[in-house]
Amino acid sequence: MSRIKNIGYIDWVILIPIIALMLFSLSFVYSASASIAELKFGSAEKLFLNHSIRVLVAIILIFVFAKVDYHFWSKISIYLIIIGIILLVVVLLSGSSVKGASRWLSLGPLSFQPSEFVKFAMVIHFANLLSKNQKNIKTFEIGFMPFIIWIGIISLLIALQPNFSTMIVIFLIAISMMFIGNTNLIHLGGLLAFGLLTSVIYMISADYRLNRLKAFLGFGESNIHDNVNYQLNQALIALGNGGLFGIGTGQSKQSQHFLPESYGDFIFSIIGEEYGFLGLIFILGIFILLFWRGMLIARKAPDNFGYFLAIGILMTFAIYVFVNAGVNCGLLPTTGVPMPFISYGGTAILFYAIAIGILLNISAQAGINPKNDFLQESNEQ
Repeated sequence: MSRIKNIGYIDWVILIPIIALMLFSLSFVYSASASIAELKFGSAEKLFLNHSIRVLVAIILIFVFAKVDYHFWSKISIYLIIIGIILLVVVLLSGSSVKGASRWLSLGPLSFQPSEFVKFAMVIHFANLLSKNQKNIKTFEIGFMPFIIWIGIISLLIALQPNFSTMIVIFLIAISMMFIGNTNLIHLGGLLAFGLLTSVIYMISADYRLNRLKAFLGFGESNIHDNVNYQLNQALIALGNGGLFGIGTGQSKQSQHFLPESYGDFIFSIIGEEYGFLGLIFILGIFILLFWRGMLIARKAPDNFGYFLAIGILMTFAIYVFVNAGVNCGLLPTTGVPMPFISYGGTAILFYAIAIGILLNISAQAGINPKNDFLQESNEQ
C-alpha cells in the first residue's frame, strides 16, 4: 500500500502550468479564428465556444485520470492497442473524408480521430512491453519483434488514410521509447533505416507530398514554391510582424483570411504575431517545465512500467511541440501537426489531458511531495 500513499496529492508544478496553457489557448483560438468563424458560420464565437467546451472537459479529465492507478493501464494495454487498430480500420472503411483524407469517425454530433487514440494506446502498450521484457530486450524474437509488428500495422493503416505527418510522429515516438528501453541498437538502426527509406518512397508517391518536399529543399519551379509554401510564407510574415513584444492581443493581421489553419496547425505563428518572441518563449518555457518535471517523475517512478509510461508521454509532447514549432518557423517541411493544448481541435486536447492525468498519478505514486519547492527537489537529485 505504500506505493499509493500520495494518491490524493496533485503535482501542482505540472497541473497549474498545463491548465494555464489551456486557459490561454481560449484567447489564442478566439483571436486566430474569429474572422474565419464569422465567414463560415456567421458567428465569430462559434469555434471559440466549441474550444471552450473541450477545454472544460479536458480539465475535468485531468483530475479524473489522475485518480486512476496507472498500473490499471498495464492490465488493459493489449486491449487498448487492438481497439485502436480496429478503429483505424473502421475509419478507412466508413470514416468522414476531409480534404481527400479519411481520418475522422462521426459519432452523431461528435467527431473522433482514431489516430489520436491509437497514439497513446501504443505508448501505454510499449511501456508495458518494455517493462516486462527487460531481461530479453536485446533479443530479436522477444525484445524487438513485438514492437515491429505493432509499428508496422499502425503505420500502414495511418498511411492509407493518408496521414503522413501523424505516421511519422508515431514512428518517432515508438523509436524514442525503444531507444530509452535499451532495445538492441543494431536492430533499432535497421528499423530506423527501413522507416526512413519507406517514408521517402511514400513521400514521393503523391505529387502534393513531393511538391512539399521540393519546395522545402528549394528544388522545382518557382510557382510550385509559391503555391506549396503559401502557408509557411504567411506564418513567417506573422512571426516577423510580432517582433519582440508582439502587436497586441486580438490585433493579428495574418488571421484575417491570410493564414490557413491559423487556429490549428499554425496558431503558434499567430501567438508570435500578437505576443511576440517573448510570448513564444513563455509558451515553450511551459513545455520545458513539463518535460523537466516529467523526467523527475520518471526517475522516481515506483517501477519500470511507470518509468517507461512517463517517458512515452513526455516524448509524445516533446515531438509534437518540436515538429509544430519547427514547421511554423520553416525549419521543417509543412505538415499538419497541432501544438498540444493550444491548437483548436477536440480529439487531441482530450487525449493530451488524459495523458497528463496519468502522469500526475505516476507522480503521486512516486512519492513526490507537491508541498515541497520543486527547485529543492531538483537539487536533491
